[in-house]
Amino acid sequence: MKVFGLDPGTVKVGFGVVEIEGSRCRLVDHGVVKASQRLPFETRLLKIHEGLCEALATHRPQVVVIEQVFHGKNARTALKIGEGRGVALLSAAQCGSRVVEYAARDVKKAVVGNGGAQKEQVQWMIAQTFGIDRDTLAEDAADALALCVTHGQRLATDALLR
Repeated sequence: MKVFGLDPGTVKVGFGVVEIEGSRCRLVDHGVVKASQRLPFETRLLKIHEGLCEALATHRPQVVVIEQVFHGKNARTALKIGEGRGVALLSAAQCGSRVVEYAARDVKKAVVGNGGAQKEQVQWMIAQTFGIDRDTLAEDAADALALCVTHGQRLATDALLR
């Protein structure tokens, strides 16, 4: 099963693609879709949508995994992130993939073993897991790959429970 992880944003969106076979995750691709912060907000969202649609069309995943909504302390920031997340969900729906969501805390726990782990710890663990040079792995792409790994673990656990 091909799984496409998305770490949404309004300037850059991390993505990761893995092939899941049983309890194994094989790295297919990872990267970041970027839009200049100097562009008007609606144009940034359009650029991100176009980049995501291109990546999704290239990889044709069965499942898109995205982080669940979180409650930010700053309402304006939370709203902007929500708008970026909406673009990511729209892109996934347009490519016909099933969408699965995980809480950030669950992703950190699955990958690092600690639901309160820092971004750098997730990045390090994902780099180790897939044999990627940490200096070349963007944090946003690492977060997207962490979502994929979490989904792989969930599928493996569900299979054991059946």
